[in-house]
Amino acid sequence: MTDATAAKATRNMIFLVLVASLGYFVDIYDLLVFSIVRKASLLDIGVSAADVLPKGIFIINVQMFGLLLGGILWGVIGDKLGRIKVLFGSILLYSVANFANAYVHDVNTYALVRFIAGIGLAGELGAGITLVSETLSKEKRGYGTMIVAVIGLFGAAAAVMVAKHGWQNAYKVGAGLGLLLLLLRIGTFESGMFKNIEQSKVSKGNFFMLFTSWDRFKKYIYCILIGAPLWYVVGVLVTLSPEFGKAMGAKETLSAADGILYSYIGIAIGDIFAGLLAQITKSRKLTMVVFLLLSVVSVIFYLSSKDLTNARFVWLCFFMGCSVGYWATFVTIAAEQFGTNIRSTVTTTVPNFVRGSLIPINMAFAAFAKSYGMVTSGYIMMVILTLIALFSLSQLKETFGKDLDYVEIS
Repeated sequence: MTDATAAKATRNMIFLVLVASLGYFVDIYDLLVFSIVRKASLLDIGVSAADVLPKGIFIINVQMFGLLLGGILWGVIGDKLGRIKVLFGSILLYSVANFANAYVHDVNTYALVRFIAGIGLAGELGAGITLVSETLSKEKRGYGTMIVAVIGLFGAAAAVMVAKHGWQNAYKVGAGLGLLLLLLRIGTFESGMFKNIEQSKVSKGNFFMLFTSWDRFKKYIYCILIGAPLWYVVGVLVTLSPEFGKAMGAKETLSAADGILYSYIGIAIGDIFAGLLAQITKSRKLTMVVFLLLSVVSVIFYLSSKDLTNARFVWLCFFMGCSVGYWATFVTIAAEQFGTNIRSTVTTTVPNFVRGSLIPINMAFAAFAKSYGMVTSGYIMMVILTLIALFSLSQLKETFGKDLDYVEIS
């Protein structure tokens, strides 16, 4: 390879990582914008103050269901037609839905549009991580996925800042960001590993292959379960912080928007340390264990706080965010567990199923809360989810440095 060719290949890889990173940036922006504008937007369309919480949970559950369906849809498309087609199609659908979101006037329409947006968003992270994992060398792909996660997670900060200018503007800006990203993606190149099997007769994007082999099925479920504690921390402990603050006797009403902002800054920083720890120890499993245990400690600090103020609350959210900053590591583990012909399906569905796990997590938390109150239920759910995650992690093989150029045989 000549110096010019090597330089061009390097530029292409940098551009690919940048495109994937910005895709995840937009993904996180939209994924959290509803949580940030939940109260203001629902009150503005006529929902009573007493109904803001139940109607908000209904809408977020509908959005998560869209992510579940979209994860399957885009994952299959990514394995059958290519990773690039997912990057274009998903962002276009998301942008249209977000623009429409600025003009909803009732809860059902709001939920329907969030459902469509959820379907659109579902393809972003999985397709991006798959492309990066298959393009970078096995020694460096951890750095690539780490960069994707770190840049992407700052979409939360953007969502908080834009939302200060009105909930409708927040959705319009999200749509505009998506369309700009769509233009930027012109010129991106397809994964070489996908091209190698594109014309072969091997079964590609067959979602049901994950259920025809007991070993594949177990591996798939374990990949989902190791990420559930992270989404519980963000989706319940931080998102419902106003209600938690009241239950803990906080001195003032806690701001969910500020909590989300600082927790995602923490997640971005945590992802850097998780990525570096995995590279140094050459073990993604050890990294996950360290962060899962640290997350339990951070949640204990949060739920045991007395006379909590907003100033202390945001630092606790930052600490919790750092402790669950294993998102990139967790998604990379999923990508490395399966062959090229179903890798996009797995890498796209796993993070979305983790997000979708918020539905049963919300249901379980609500059931516990009726009997034990919010704070005790917060502890119970964190312990249960962490124990499940640690067991699931123990059942997966270490994949650091694994060669990904292979296929799954049905």
